Amino acid sequence: MPSEKQPFYDPVPPTYDEALASSSRRDGGWRSPVDDRNAHEAESQSLLPHAESSASSSARPNGGYRPPTVETDDEESLFGSDDEEAADVRREMQEMEIEEPSSSRGSVWGKRIGFKLSLPRWKWSWRPRLPRLPRLRIQLPSRAAAVPDADDTNSGQTTTETRRWEWPKIDNLTLMLAFARIVAAVVVLAFLYFVFASGVFGNLSSRLNGRMRFDPEDLRVHIQRSVEPMRLRASVQHFSSYAHIAGTEGDYATAMDVESMFSRAGLDKVEVDEYYVYVNYPRKDGRTVQIMDGKGEKVVWTAKLEEEERGGETAGRQTYAFHGHSKSGDVKGPLIYANYGSREDFKMLKDKGIDTNGAIALVRYYGTQTDRALKVKAAELAGFAGCIIYSDPADDGFLKGDVAPNGRFMPADGVQRGAVSLMSWVVGDVLTPGWESKKDRPRMKVNETPGLVKIPSLPLAWRDAQVLLQHLKGHGEKVPDAWKGGVPGVGEWWTGDHSSPIVRLQNEQDEIEKQPIWNVYGKIVGMEQTARSIILGNHRDAWAFGATDPHTGTAIMIELARIFGGLLERGWRPLRTIEFMSWDAEEYNLIGSTEFVENNLDRLRDSAYAYINLDTVITGTEFRAAGSPPLEKALLRALDRVTDPNTNATLREMWKPPRGRMDGLGAGSDYVAFQDIAGTSSLDLEFTGEKVPYHSSYDNFDLVEKVIDPGFVYHMLMGQVVGLMLLDLADRAIVPFDMVAYAEALNIWVRDLGKWIGDKGANRDEKSTLSVKELEDAVTLIKSNAEEFQRWEREWEHLVLSSGGWEANDLGASRLVYNDKMAAFETALLDLELGGGIPNRTQFKHVVFGPQLWSGYDEAFFPAIRDTVEAGEWDQARRITAKTAAILRKAATVLRMDHPRAR
Repeated sequence: MPSEKQPFYDPVPPTYDEALASSSRRDGGWRSPVDDRNAHEAESQSLLPHAESSASSSARPNGGYRPPTVETDDEESLFGSDDEEAADVRREMQEMEIEEPSSSRGSVWGKRIGFKLSLPRWKWSWRPRLPRLPRLRIQLPSRAAAVPDADDTNSGQTTTETRRWEWPKIDNLTLMLAFARIVAAVVVLAFLYFVFASGVFGNLSSRLNGRMRFDPEDLRVHIQRSVEPMRLRASVQHFSSYAHIAGTEGDYATAMDVESMFSRAGLDKVEVDEYYVYVNYPRKDGRTVQIMDGKGEKVVWTAKLEEEERGGETAGRQTYAFHGHSKSGDVKGPLIYANYGSREDFKMLKDKGIDTNGAIALVRYYGTQTDRALKVKAAELAGFAGCIIYSDPADDGFLKGDVAPNGRFMPADGVQRGAVSLMSWVVGDVLTPGWESKKDRPRMKVNETPGLVKIPSLPLAWRDAQVLLQHLKGHGEKVPDAWKGGVPGVGEWWTGDHSSPIVRLQNEQDEIEKQPIWNVYGKIVGMEQTARSIILGNHRDAWAFGATDPHTGTAIMIELARIFGGLLERGWRPLRTIEFMSWDAEEYNLIGSTEFVENNLDRLRDSAYAYINLDTVITGTEFRAAGSPPLEKALLRALDRVTDPNTNATLREMWKPPRGRMDGLGAGSDYVAFQDIAGTSSLDLEFTGEKVPYHSSYDNFDLVEKVIDPGFVYHMLMGQVVGLMLLDLADRAIVPFDMVAYAEALNIWVRDLGKWIGDKGANRDEKSTLSVKELEDAVTLIKSNAEEFQRWEREWEHLVLSSGGWEANDLGASRLVYNDKMAAFETALLDLELGGGIPNRTQFKHVVFGPQLWSGYDEAFFPAIRDTVEAGEWDQARRITAKTAAILRKAATVLRMDHPRAR
C-alpha cells in the first residue's frame, strides 16, 4: 500500500478507549482484536466446568474462593464449584449440543445460549405424583370351559361349570381415589391447554435453539433507549482523528477498527473482503497552479494550493489538495472563466465567439452542474486543456455565514477535494465495469475506459482563485450577473479569452492499477428466512478527516451493531438476516459497494430485501429521505416513534417531503449499485442543513461537536430511526413493504415524464412523436395488481388472529412467498436482456431509477428514455419506451397471490 509518510502522513491514531475516555459510558472502549480474542477465550473457559485436582484447595486461597472477573460478577457461583455440579453442567451442555464460542473470524454462530446470564439449575427435592388406585382384578366373561372336578376325576367323569362375571367390591376409599384421579386428569389437561395456547412450549423450543422471541414493543423501546449520544461522539472522534484516503495505511487501520468493533459487538460472522482497484495519489511537488509571463516561460505567481494544517501532530500530515481519478499532465493555456462549468455555460462562451481550444478553464463548485466530474468532462468536450474548480464564498463561504472552524462554511483556504471519475457513466472500479475487481480478474487499460476524463484538473481555495479572477480583468467580455461569484476584491468579472494570462496547470501523480482496498462485513443470521437479508451500509474512507462525511454515518452503524449484538446475547434473533457493511473507496467512484454487488449479483437479486445507506448523515436538523417507495411504510412507522427534543414533535410531524412523499434516488452514494444494478429497494437518510466545508480538512471532529450537532442529539435520533427500521424490516412476519405506494409513485413519475418530453419538443412533427400512453397503461395494471395483492396480507392477519395466533404450515409457507414477491418486484424492473440496460451505460439495469447521462447526482426517473430524448434520437426513444412498458407489465405479474383461504 502507499506509504503515508511520503507524501501523506504518519498516522498515530488514538484508541477507541481514548475517545471514550472523554465521555460517559457504561462499559469498556476499544480493544485490539488480539485483546478481544484473549478475553473471549478466557471468558469461554470460565464458563466451562473446571476439573478439580487434589491440589485445588492449595491453588485457590480462602478455601477455593475465586474473585469475580471483569466480564462477569461471579460466573462460578451460577454453576457451583463442586464436582457433581460441574459434571451436571458438562452433561447438560453435551445434551443440548452447546459448543464453546469460537474466536475465529469465520464462525457463523456465536453463542447459541447466552451462558453469561445463565440461570442456576433448579433441583427439586420431591416429585409430584398422582395417587394410585389399588389394583382391581377384573375378569371379563368367557365361554364355558370344561373343568375337571376332583370328585369327578376320581370317578372318571367330567362336569361343565359356567363361571359368572362379578362386579368388584368398591368401598368409599376406592371412590375417593377414582374421583381424585379424574380431577387431577382434568387439571393436567387444562394446564396443557393453557401452555399450548399461550405458546410457552413454542417459546421454550425457540429458546433452546437460540431463537428467543421477544415482545415487539419491548424490542422497540429497548433499541430507542440504547442509542447513546456519547458513544456516537466517541466513534466520530475516533474515526476522524487521522486522515485515511482509500488504500492507505490509515484506511487499513480503520478497517481493522471496524472489524474489531463488529467482533466485540457479538455479530455472528465478521469478515474482511479485499479488492484490487485503480486509484491515484498526489505527489507533494507534482501539483502546481501558476500564472506565467506573456511568453509562458517565467512564473509570475504561484498558488498555495494547500490548506492550513488542521490535524495537529497526532494526526500526521493531512492529505494534499487533489482530485481523485484525475488525469496526469502538465499543461499551459490562457485562463477562461466559465461560471459553474455546465454544458450551457460553455455553450454561452462559444456563442460569444470566445475560443476555448487549448485554454485552462476556471469554474466554481455547485450551481447548475453539481457533479465535479461532469464539469471537467464538459470542459474537455469544449476543447479546454485543463480545468480548475474553486470554492466560491457565494455558494459555501462567508457570504452564507460564519466559516470554519467557528462556523459551518468554507474558509478562505478551504479546498474541496473529490473524485472526477464519471460516476453516471461508469460506476465502481473504472477498469472493471460490470465485473468484480478481484486480483486475478481481467481489466481494461487506463486510456481505454470511458469512466475517466482526459484532461488534468485540480481543486482550489477561493484565496487562490481570487488572484486568477483579478488577472482576467479586461480580457474577453464582462460576465452576466448570474455568473458573478462572491470572491472579494475582484471588482469586475470578465470571461477571459485567448489574450488572457497564461496559466500552468501541473498534475503529476502516482497511479496504481491494482491497489488493495478493504470492505468489512458483519452479519446477524436470521432464524426463519436465513438467506434473505436487510443490509445497512456506510463507507469508511475519506478525503481528509471525514467527520461529517462519512463518520456521522459510521458512528450510527457501529452503535447499532453494538445494540443488535447485545440483543443476540440476550437470546433474540431476527426472522431475516441483518448485514452491516463498511465500504471502502466510496470516494473513488463508489468502488467498494459496487465491487461487492458485482461479486454477489445473483445472490443479491434473489435474496436482498432492502438496503439502507448512511453517508453524510448529520449536517443539520432537517430530516430528508430518498429511496424506493416500498420502504416508506417502515420509515413512517419509525418517524412516528422518534421525537425531536428541540421541538417536542415527532420526526414524522416535522418531515415535509415534496409532494408528500420521499425523494427519488439519483447518484452519488453507495445505494447506486444496489438500486440500479442489483434491483434491491434502497433508502438514503440524512439530517441536512446549510453547506459544510465539504471534503476539506475543516470537516473534523470539532466542527461536528461544536457547530453541527452539539450533544450529538441528531446522531441519536437518526440511530433510533435506523434501528427501528432494521427491526421492522428484519423481524416482522410480513415485510412492511407498500406496493400500492410504488404504483402511485410510478403514476406520478410517468406523468412528469410526459410533461418533460413535451417541453423537450416531442410531438411537434411526425419525426418527434412520442407518447407515454403505453407506460400509463402498464402502471394502471401494476396498481390494480398491487391493491389485490395487498388484500392477501389483510386476510392473512384475519386468519391468524381468528385462530388465536396460530399460523398453519401452508399459510406460513405462503407468507414467505408473499415476502419474496414484494422484494422481487424491484428486481423485475431490471432490463436483464443481453446488452440490456441504459444504452452505452449498460451497468445501469433499472428502467425507472438511475443517473441520467448529464444529471450527475440528481434524481432522474426513466433515465434511458430521457437520454435519448435529450439527444433527439426519437426512434430510439420510442423503442426504449415500448421496452420499458413491457418490463413494467411483466413486473405487474409478480404481484399475484392465491387466496389464503383456498390453501
